[in-house]
Amino acid sequence: MPEAERVLGAAAASGAPPATAPPPPAPALPGSAVFSHSRLLRAFEAFVEPLATVLSLWALVLFFEGALAPRWVGLSIVSFALVYPGRPQLRASAARVVADTVLAWAWTCGLLLATGYAIDALASFSREVVLNWLWLAPASQLAAHWALRAAAPHLIRLQGPPLRAVVVGMNEQGGSLADRLSMAHYTGVELLGFFDDRTPDRIHGRGRHRMLGRIQEIAEYVKHHNVQLVYLSLPMASQPRIKLLLDALKDTTASVYFVPDMFVTDLVQGRTDSICGMPVISVCETPFRGPNAVVKRASDIVLAVAILLLVSPLMLAIAAAIKLTSPGPVMFRQRRYGLWGQEIIVYKFRSMTVAEDGAVVTQARRDDARVTPLGRLLRRTSMDELPQFLNVLQGRMSIVGPRPHAVAHNEFYRPLIKSYMIRHKVKPGITGWAQVNGCRGETDSLQKMEARIRCDLDYLRNWSLRLDLYIILRTIRLVFKDGAAY
Repeated sequence: MPEAERVLGAAAASGAPPATAPPPPAPALPGSAVFSHSRLLRAFEAFVEPLATVLSLWALVLFFEGALAPRWVGLSIVSFALVYPGRPQLRASAARVVADTVLAWAWTCGLLLATGYAIDALASFSREVVLNWLWLAPASQLAAHWALRAAAPHLIRLQGPPLRAVVVGMNEQGGSLADRLSMAHYTGVELLGFFDDRTPDRIHGRGRHRMLGRIQEIAEYVKHHNVQLVYLSLPMASQPRIKLLLDALKDTTASVYFVPDMFVTDLVQGRTDSICGMPVISVCETPFRGPNAVVKRASDIVLAVAILLLVSPLMLAIAAAIKLTSPGPVMFRQRRYGLWGQEIIVYKFRSMTVAEDGAVVTQARRDDARVTPLGRLLRRTSMDELPQFLNVLQGRMSIVGPRPHAVAHNEFYRPLIKSYMIRHKVKPGITGWAQVNGCRGETDSLQKMEARIRCDLDYLRNWSLRLDLYIILRTIRLVFKDGAAY
C-alpha cells in the first residue's frame, strides 16, 4: 500500500488528520476576479463611445422634436452596433485619441449616409438633428473618454489592492513583460520581481527588476506572499522542469500564464489573453471572468431568492423542530475554504449532537451515533443544506460549484492530491458535478476524494450556464433517491 494511503487509512480510522503539520493555507485574495481591475476598465471602454454616440443623438432629437420616434430608435440601435466595442485608448496620447475618434466617426457616418441613401431613407430624418449630430457625437465621445481617463485611477482603487505578480524566467520575452508591467498604468497589477536559476550576470535586463529567488522556491513564495498571478517565460527545452513547477503551483490558487514560447499541458480554462499588449496563454484560470462572472452571479441571486421564498415556511418549521427535539443551536456554522482559498463561514441546519469545527473534524458515517433522528432525515433529503442559500446571497458560495470541505480536511488532502487547490478558483457550491456523479457522502479513501476532485476540475474546464441548470435538475432528482447521504 502506498505511504499516502497508509497515512489516510490511519487518519480515517481515528477521524482526524495526521499529526504532521499541514502546509500553510492558501493565500487570501480580495473578492475580485483575476484581472478584474483592467477588465473593469475594458468594459467601460467598450461601452463609453457607443453610449456617448447614442445619448448625443437622443439629446438632439429631444431638443429639436420633443420625442423619440421609432426611426430614431432604429438609428440608435444601428449606430450603437457600428461603434461597439469602443477602442481601448487609455494609454494613447491625446493627439492619437482625437485623431482615432475623428477618423472612426467619419467612417461610421459615411456608412450610415451611404446606407440611408441606398434605401432612400435620408428624407425621413431631420436635417437639423443630423447636421448637429455630425459634430456632437465625436465631441461627446472625446468628453466621455477624458472623463473615463480621469476616473480610471479611482475605479482601480475601488476594486481593492493590486494583484501581485511574479515572472519566472528573465529571458527576452520575460524581461519585456516585466518592463511593461512596471511601466503600465491602469492594469491593477503589481510586479514583485522574478525568479531565475541563472547567475545575475547571465540574466536579461538584470538590475531593472528585483530577483526573488530560484525557480524551485516559487511555490512556497506564492503561498506565503499572497501572489495571484504567475507568468512563466521558460523555453520549450525546459519542459520537464516546467511540469515540475506547474505541479508545485497546483497547491496554490494563483492563476498561471505562459509567455510564449510554450508547450501544451493540461489546461484549466486555457485561453489566449494579453497583458500590457503582450500575448499570454492561461494555463490555470477561473471560468468566471468578464461576462461569465456577471451571468454566474446573476443566476445565483435570482435562483437563491426564488428558492428562499419558496422554502422559507419549511425552513421555519425545520428550525422549530430542531429546537424542540435536541439541545443545542438550530444553525451549525463551520469554517470552510471559499474562493481563492479564503476562509468562509458556511451555514447548515444542525443535524448532529456535536458541532465540530477545530483541527479535527470527523466525517459523518453510515449509522453515525452523533446524528439525531431528525438530523438523519434532514441529511438524507439534503434539507440541512437549505441555509446555504443565505451564503449564496452573501456572495460566499454559489448554487453550483465544488462542495466546500472543512478546513481540517482541506489541509489533510491538499498535499496528497495533485491539483486539489485548483477547485478554489471558483466559489464553493451547494451542489456540484461531483455530487451528481456518485461522489457524495463520506470520502473514506483517497480514491474517493481523488474522484471528487477530478469531477470538480472537469466542471471548471467545461462550465456553462446550461451545465449549471443540468446539475441543479440532477440534484433535485437525486435528493429523493440517493442513499449516499447520511
